[in-house]
Amino acid sequence: MPSKKKTEPGDGAEHANGRSPSLATPSLPPPQAQAAAKKPAGAKVAPPPPPSQPVLVISRNKHWRYISSFHGPWLQLPPEILETIANANYNTPRPRPIDPAVFFDLVKIRRLVDDATNLAVRAASGVASIAQRGFPGASPHVAALGFGFGHRPPPEAKLSPERKFRMREQATQKLMRAYRLDEIACSVATMQSASSLEEVASLVLQRNPSDPDARYVHFFHEKIPSRQLAECTSLAPLNEIIAGKPSDPEPLRTRATVRVFKGDYQGAVDDLTLALKLHRLYRPSHVALKRPQQEDKTPQPGTTRKQDDVILKEEDQPGSLEMQLLFQRAGIYLAVACDHVAAALSDSPMARDSVAANGNPDHGHQDGPVAEEQPKPELSPAEKEAQRRRADARKLVRHNAKRALRDYTAYLSHFEYSPDLPIEIAEDFTRRVNLAMNGSRAPRSHSYASGPRSPVACEGEGTSASHRIYALSDLFTSSPPSGLPPYPSTDVVLASRAPPSPPGGHVQTTTETVTCHPLLTDALHALLLCHCLIQTSAKELRRHAYMVARLARLADGYPVFQSSRCPARGDWIEVLRAGNNWIQLAGSWEDLCAPAPLPLFLSTGNGATPVPVSHPASKQHKALTAPGSESAPTSSDDLTASSTVATETEQQRKDRINHQAVLDALGDDRVNDETSLRLAIRARQLRAEHDYRINSAAAALEAKFEAKFARGAASSGKKTPANDQPAPTTAAATTATPSPAAAVPNSNSNGAAKPSPPSAAANLPAAPGTEPTQHQTSGPRRPAAAPSAWAWDDVRDYPIASDRAAAIARWVLEAPPPSAGGGGGGGDGDGDAPRRRRKKPAQKTAAAGAAGAAAAAAGGGAGSG
Repeated sequence: MPSKKKTEPGDGAEHANGRSPSLATPSLPPPQAQAAAKKPAGAKVAPPPPPSQPVLVISRNKHWRYISSFHGPWLQLPPEILETIANANYNTPRPRPIDPAVFFDLVKIRRLVDDATNLAVRAASGVASIAQRGFPGASPHVAALGFGFGHRPPPEAKLSPERKFRMREQATQKLMRAYRLDEIACSVATMQSASSLEEVASLVLQRNPSDPDARYVHFFHEKIPSRQLAECTSLAPLNEIIAGKPSDPEPLRTRATVRVFKGDYQGAVDDLTLALKLHRLYRPSHVALKRPQQEDKTPQPGTTRKQDDVILKEEDQPGSLEMQLLFQRAGIYLAVACDHVAAALSDSPMARDSVAANGNPDHGHQDGPVAEEQPKPELSPAEKEAQRRRADARKLVRHNAKRALRDYTAYLSHFEYSPDLPIEIAEDFTRRVNLAMNGSRAPRSHSYASGPRSPVACEGEGTSASHRIYALSDLFTSSPPSGLPPYPSTDVVLASRAPPSPPGGHVQTTTETVTCHPLLTDALHALLLCHCLIQTSAKELRRHAYMVARLARLADGYPVFQSSRCPARGDWIEVLRAGNNWIQLAGSWEDLCAPAPLPLFLSTGNGATPVPVSHPASKQHKALTAPGSESAPTSSDDLTASSTVATETEQQRKDRINHQAVLDALGDDRVNDETSLRLAIRARQLRAEHDYRINSAAAALEAKFEAKFARGAASSGKKTPANDQPAPTTAAATTATPSPAAAVPNSNSNGAAKPSPPSAAANLPAAPGTEPTQHQTSGPRRPAAAPSAWAWDDVRDYPIASDRAAAIARWVLEAPPPSAGGGGGGGDGDGDAPRRRRKKPAQKTAAAGAAGAAAAAAGGGAGSG
């Protein structure tokens, strides 16, 4: 009888059940195995080498980016309730709380994934219905009454192999439709489903290897080693699917995602561009053809009769494919621009020092007179060629950043913002969501004077209750809309310290709102990164930053999404930190983007008309004001803030720092084992402690100056004005904002008045036991009372900022202004010439005007004489 063949423990390709294990251990190499077999029996055998670390094997779709952005209650809600909320969201006056296109896609994905799970589980268990595994009776009420107790259950109907295959084939088709709608959302939904769903496509391919739907689904569910998507993924299956259906844009989107992992950015851009053309050619944007007839049935303004909700058919519902393609292509353009930063800047320390000495992070814009240029030495041909290459690389950086900005702006044009939405509209949507969550039938929407789905008043309608609506792309133009609420302001802080208003006092009648999308926050912060690469002026970039903070604090994702980690936001915070807050923001980015307080509602006796009341106090401890504004916080505000911050004990502060460091380290994509996790946590802890010591020293130094100045003024008998304070002259005083809120550790933006970029020596760590200077605050530097030397040596080389953030920060600090020539190639052709044309006529006009005024004055004087 032949002996059975032994299988290697790491051979994960052949198993009795046909399923690959979750952990695969590599087997012994063949040469070593042969050498071990040739040794004689009496010889000493060397101990085998230690087994290598097991490799985690997961599905390919779990490597997709932005998966955490699609987490939320929509994964647990029943599809019926989710559809009810989606219809209520669509029938809410614009701007709707959630983008209808992505909301309808989520509803369809949930239904398709649930149906596919049902079919896959039934086929795997071999029964015709899941109910056969429960009580044999047909109705649960019969079981509750005890009828049929003691009888044997009927035999379960077994499924034939042909029927199992048909059920798996139907499940694969449903999954294919779900992945075509949104592959990121569908990947999140399949992760929450049964494990049998991951094997359904491979079982179909065993019988029909040429099934295109099964091959597309199997591409997402195939098991590969973790974090090795580029090495373990071939484009051949996607190429064959695209060749079979060349008019479908969805496989092109998937292939572009894989090309990004492989580093083929140009191929990814080509795929997304072709997908956009196909989508706009064969699937035009959603247009509700029956909209005019529906609006004709709208009740007249001023009436209280409820209106009928519009229930769109599935073929009439909008889709989100165009937004997905624009967002992905914009991210690729931004990545390409960051890749050219290293080639666009000089690697020599002398060149970096010269750039730092000639300008500041405001991209070389200087207000004072320009000194005479020193004669430049003659360059060798190799140096001229190097300068020409750097100039060409700078052009590519700005060119790709402008392309990314164009796509991000087109993506933002799909969403809307209103500064004065009537508060009863927000209350009506919240009430309908709560009723749907509780299983009650939601009533129809109330009619509003501004129309049901078009809040802007039409002809013949009253305009007293209409509210303004702006596309998000219009908020980032050179001339933004006027009349927006000021942000940041001190209204929230003053309201929190004021006594509660009486019932007949201040009443909030409007609220700010924005259409939410799971990728909106990342797109807004990526917009700021694009402006950094384009070298937008500090004043305009500060205006865009405040607008992003205004919108980010409103995008909470209610009621289907939850807040998640945003990679672009983390990169923007690191750029602000490295640039020493060169755009002079009024506070830290965490404070600026703090969630807006929600309004509270009171209802009248009949419950039909809500009565809005003032919103609760905000959690912010300080007033956020723009530099130079009149609404600066007073001394009482500072004292209140300092007393609030002082209530935190030392142990609570350390616990908070450790907790935040763990959260940030877990969100780092570069953390792949226990060692890197410990280094990431320790690096963030050291940097937070360093910031806390610097801010505490700055606050103590400022208090010392204020006390000394107050004593001097009291001794001289003069009254000290509130704004007449001596400026500190030490480096520690100029490092951080001397407000009490700046004493909170891990503050990522320092309020220096006119910061200068760090020189090349700023990247070196501080000496042991010394205090870092102003420019040594962008990384994990050694604090004054440093821990043990081994701890600092372990985390010194661990980068906290991502590669993209490091490249953009270097560009902000070292890149010459667009008007500076790069030798050989000259300046940047994209933006240099228009700036020169604008400056020279202005100077000539001013000179001509001055000459004309002098001539007129001379003529007048002669005439009078």
